[in-house]
Amino acid sequence: MVKPAQRRTWVRWVQEAYAVSERLACDAGGVARSSVRYASVAAPQEPLRERLRELAHTRVAYGYRRLHVLLRREGWPVNYKRVQRHQDDGLTQQRKRPKRLRSAVPRAARLLPGAANERWAMDFIHDQLAEGTAFRVLSIVDLYTRECVGLVAGLRLRAEDVVATLSRLREERGIPLIIQCDNGSEFTSGALDHWGFWNQVRLDFSQLGKPTDNAAIESFHNSFRREYLTKHYFIHLTDAQRTIEQYRSGYNHNRRHSSSGKVPPARFRAAVAITASSS
Repeated sequence: MVKPAQRRTWVRWVQEAYAVSERLACDAGGVARSSVRYASVAAPQEPLRERLRELAHTRVAYGYRRLHVLLRREGWPVNYKRVQRHQDDGLTQQRKRPKRLRSAVPRAARLLPGAANERWAMDFIHDQLAEGTAFRVLSIVDLYTRECVGLVAGLRLRAEDVVATLSRLREERGIPLIIQCDNGSEFTSGALDHWGFWNQVRLDFSQLGKPTDNAAIESFHNSFRREYLTKHYFIHLTDAQRTIEQYRSGYNHNRRHSSSGKVPPARFRAAVAITASSS
């Protein structure tokens, strides 16, 4: 079915191409003249369309209903039907997409964190047990202190496991304002979205095809694999989690980090806390 906007475009083209009146062009195409002359009196929708386009490029797995929830949280007075119409107009990306699709929307430079627990980054890294069973590790890094605040191993880590880990860290050391992550299904899930909303934590998603958007966690994974994973065989998952936790403790308290002046991350965080309390 041809939409009214497309009919109006067609009528204008016929008028220009054949130098005929509006009446003749409408009669030739069976288009009502009232439809061609219609002028909307509704408020302009371009700000809403722009915001929807931004959300669609970062939440590529979301449909119109979940995008509608995000818009309502931000205070947009819009119902889901309008969001669906905008989606039908091509503002949102298709759910089925190439694996290496590159985003066409340039990202503004992220502000560097200025305090601990201001911005975290998280991602998964994969390895296998001695018998060949694959497992994965959820890594969470504080981007200011460069502390590894969480390393959790599991055969199948789902969105619920990510939420459980973040909830545990909230009790142990608090939660950040922003968490950077990629567009994996565990991070774009409704469970993590609800957790972020209720805890007032913003999820900052990487652009598609740009792993450098989350470069700090990629750098940590490089060190983690080079210094630890490639040098150890794990008999079972419990053994893996125990020894990985030992690595995390050593990384935070003993390994010197160049971004913090060759000071271990835990010591750097303590020094920053002392400076902040004395000022």
